[in-house]
Amino acid sequence: MQITSEDVLVVVDVQNDFCPGGALAVPGGDAVIDVIHRAARKFEHVVLTQDWHPRGHCSFASRYPGHAPLETIDLPYGRQVLWTDHCVQGTKGADFHPALHLPQAELILRKGFHVGIDSYSAFFENDRATATGLGGYLRERGLKRAFFAGLAYDFCVGYSALDARRLGFPATILRDGCKAIDTDGSVVRIEREFSAAGVILAEEATLQTT
Repeated sequence: MQITSEDVLVVVDVQNDFCPGGALAVPGGDAVIDVIHRAARKFEHVVLTQDWHPRGHCSFASRYPGHAPLETIDLPYGRQVLWTDHCVQGTKGADFHPALHLPQAELILRKGFHVGIDSYSAFFENDRATATGLGGYLRERGLKRAFFAGLAYDFCVGYSALDARRLGFPATILRDGCKAIDTDGSVVRIEREFSAAGVILAEEATLQTT
């Protein structure tokens, strides 16, 4: 797959809390970093996303007495998986993993900072309507194809790729640059959505530059 100056690599939520030892660790989460570094050298444009929750966020199970992480509840915008408190603004857990070194990144987009709504996707809050502004940013920069890597494959990475397709951007996920949570069939479910939406799965080694 040929990479051009109109392509962007979106690196999703490679933060301490999603890596081993973190509050919401994705199994093997830090293993994506070397793959991401190799991929990033092939792109002229790189964007980082950062989960950035206030304390008491609506996605935290601790906010709801009698509920536990990975349970699902109904909120005004729809179904919401409850999580362990994670990526709280200003904490070490919300920082990027110290091994991630992408000083060439042109944008750091923070998401999930509204206390009453979660945000998996880099493009929209979980109400599927409130935009983060990333779609407009990519269009104004003349970037036409989006490639994704990071954490977690079956949530924030996957939702971002699906929303890229919804906005008309060709979307490719670097599968070896992601790790999954895989709770309650989430990988199978989202890969079914990828197939329907035209999200491409590829490996970092297939990316070629001129």
